[in-house]
Formats: sequence, C-alpha cells, structure tokens
Amino acid sequence: MDIKAVEEKRKDKIPYIHNKSIFKNYDPIKISKNTGCAYNETRSEFTVRLMGKDYIVKYPEGDIFKEDYTEIEKYPIKTLILRYLINAKGVPPSNKNITYRDVPGGDVYYRNFLGRCITRLHKTFGNNINGFKFALESIGAERVDLGDIAYRFEFINNVFLTFVLWEGDEELTPSAQILFDANAPFYFNAEDLAFVGDVSIGKITKLAYNKVS
Repeated sequence: MDIKAVEEKRKDKIPYIHNKSIFKNYDPIKISKNTGCAYNETRSEFTVRLMGKDYIVKYPEGDIFKEDYTEIEKYPIKTLILRYLINAKGVPPSNKNITYRDVPGGDVYYRNFLGRCITRLHKTFGNNINGFKFALESIGAERVDLGDIAYRFEFINNVFLTFVLWEGDEELTPSAQILFDANAPFYFNAEDLAFVGDVSIGKITKLAYNKVS
C-alpha cells in the first residue's frame, strides 16, 4: 500500500466533505440561476459542464459523478465544482480580461500561480504551438489577437480563461500569460483560480499529447 498516496487522498477528501456540508444548505433554484447550470427537480441533480464534459451533482448530498454516473476518484475537482455552485454570484462575462494579480488575494498566491500555471503552460506548449492549437480548438476555444497565439475558452459556465503564448527562438525563451474574464472573482477566489488554471492546462495537455505527435 502506498501510504503517501492514501494520506494525500485523505487530505484531499477533507475540503470536499466540508463543502458538501455547506452545499446542502443552499437553494438549488438560486444556484441554477446564479450559475446557469440546469437543475432537474425530478432527479434532484445539476448538470455542470466543465471544459466540454458534463458532470452530475446530486442535491442536497453533493455527490458528483461523470455524465454516465460513474464515480470520480479525484477529490479536488469535485471540491472545485461544489465551490463554484456555492459561490457563484450570477455575474455574466464582461469580455474584459484581468490577470491573476488583479484577483483579490492574487498577489499573495501569485508565486504559486506563476510556477503551477504560467510557467507550466509555456514549458508545455512554447515549442508545441500545433499541439496547443489542436487542443484548444478541440474544446471550441475562440482564437483571439494576443501574443503569438492565444485562445479564449469557457472553463465552466460563465467563467472564461484566455491562454496566451509567445514562441521561443534562439535568443528568447517561450513565455505565456493566463488571463481571466473580469467576472471570475464572482465565482472563484484566488486559491480556486490557481486550481482552475492547473486543471485547464492538464486537460489541454492530455488532448494535445494524446492526439499530436
């Protein structure tokens, strides 16, 4: 038995259980209004779309499943979905971008976000623009005029990110930026948004390297 893995899973489970205890106290109709996520009153469940995939959230239990009702083993993504449903304020996208440092608390967590997300993005795709393009377009992202190549995409309902890349050359190393729609703080706090960036990069990396040699 991998004791470290067991302890890590137990640690990840604690915030999920905590957010389940909060979630049950919220009005599902209000949650649906504030997120735009469909709520089926007959089945007592929300359908939450995250980067092109549907997740089922049972109410009031807070149990979360894939769209085929199979179990999700990783607790952090389930915690993030619950936090989104709990904290959403119903603010529509503004089409104006902000940086992570513009998010309340972003300065405090910026060093973590820089390494965990921005540096990871340019190290993964700075020399694989074709893979970057393929992955973002496969999830329906919109090409925007920033950097050498950039795409805006919906991470979860009403929450948009923009990934920007500058290619490297003989003199310059690749670089990147991650921008959020200005409404993002009305759905996630700074700590959550670092995980949003992390999850997003993980998903497009899987798409790019599973499909592009």
